[in-house]
Amino acid sequence: MAKARRLLQDQLQRIDAVIELCDARLPLSSRNPDLDPLIKSKPRILLLNKSDLANPAETKKWLAYFEGQGLDCMGIEMGRRKQNILNAIISMTEERLEKSLKKGIHRAARAMVLGVPNVGKSTLINYLAGRSAFKVQNRPGVTRAPQWITASRSLQLLDTPGLLWPKLDDPVAARRLAYIAAVRDEVLDVYHLSLALLDELMQIAPGGIIARYKVEDSSLRGQALLEAICKNRGFLIKGGEADLERGAACVLDEFRDGKLGRITLELVEDVL
Repeated sequence: MAKARRLLQDQLQRIDAVIELCDARLPLSSRNPDLDPLIKSKPRILLLNKSDLANPAETKKWLAYFEGQGLDCMGIEMGRRKQNILNAIISMTEERLEKSLKKGIHRAARAMVLGVPNVGKSTLINYLAGRSAFKVQNRPGVTRAPQWITASRSLQLLDTPGLLWPKLDDPVAARRLAYIAAVRDEVLDVYHLSLALLDELMQIAPGGIIARYKVEDSSLRGQALLEAICKNRGFLIKGGEADLERGAACVLDEFRDGKLGRITLELVEDVL
């Protein structure tokens, strides 16, 4: 992360605007507070990515909240509103491009795409460019160094490595970042992570869990709930015992893919 921060600082002088991505399911936890002092001098737009996986009513509230903080923002999902996104980016850079023109320099706008790992930066750039310019996987750490891509004749975009802040002092925020795969599963206790996710989902949106996994007893929690999910999915090992490891991975994967419903884990009311 320290290396990614240095790379970011080196590139800032070369760009006209910043596109910050967060995950619409975690609008606060998926934003890096350390970015603010680094990019405060640059025009910025905040894009709530994966809005199609979040509760639309909650996304609307979050957009109003961020606008109240003085941020330009937009909820996005890949496959929709491409031109709106491009127009918003171009409008942020017009002033700087005009200054260049006055000096006799005609060039494309340059925007940097920032966000925590696995929030969808490379996917966004591929979408705006209309081609698979960058390797994309549903895990953190795929982008290793800044990479430029031409999105159009008037816009160049810079992809950057995901940047987590050095100290995740809030254990809830850290855990929720793990839910969306901003932290590699290889360094996590997937079993306990899935139990924590199930507990949150049974409080926020139990209907998705009950319907998806055909859970008959809605009072189940912890390992008992995971065992019921394994049984209903046929995730069993020798002796008919629940394959908890497989069940835990399944719950995490299906939440990340939006198969448990459109869910927002963080609510505006909690920060007001």
